[in-house]
Amino acid sequence: MSDVVTEIVTETSKTVFSTPFEMKDKVGQRLGESEWLKIDQQRINLFAEATGDHQWIHVDPEKAKDGPFGACIAHGYLTLSLVNYFLPQIVDVQGISMGVNYGCEGIRFPNTVKVGASIRGVGELVAVEEVKGAIQSTVKVTVEIEGEDRPACVINTISRYFPA
Repeated sequence: MSDVVTEIVTETSKTVFSTPFEMKDKVGQRLGESEWLKIDQQRINLFAEATGDHQWIHVDPEKAKDGPFGACIAHGYLTLSLVNYFLPQIVDVQGISMGVNYGCEGIRFPNTVKVGASIRGVGELVAVEEVKGAIQSTVKVTVEIEGEDRPACVINTISRYFPA
């Protein structure tokens, strides 16, 4: 464990840790939020191409207009995949030789993301422990939909940071 005491800097959009060890005392802390990202039909179509999921609720605007959501919606897994885009905007762990995604837990999709909606990730540090020479953190990311009460996705992401 490092004997160096450094200041944790909270910016308007993310929390910066100078070393992964600093995370240990910040469990329960809100880490910040990403910028809003507009979900357009092109992004949804590209995800459908990449995954082979061409269900009409995602890729057929004419049919989706008369469907249960009144418009095309983003794939749940598209929303989930964007958590990886949001995380570096939420938290920055410095003083590492590498950081790796270890997994995730408790994925839920409480709301749909309609085409044209904007979403962002909001993070909270929920657990930190030392594992195999690394600091493992669990960050709860809530993917909010602008103007909606219920989030699009809630997930606990697990990352391992290897000190430099």
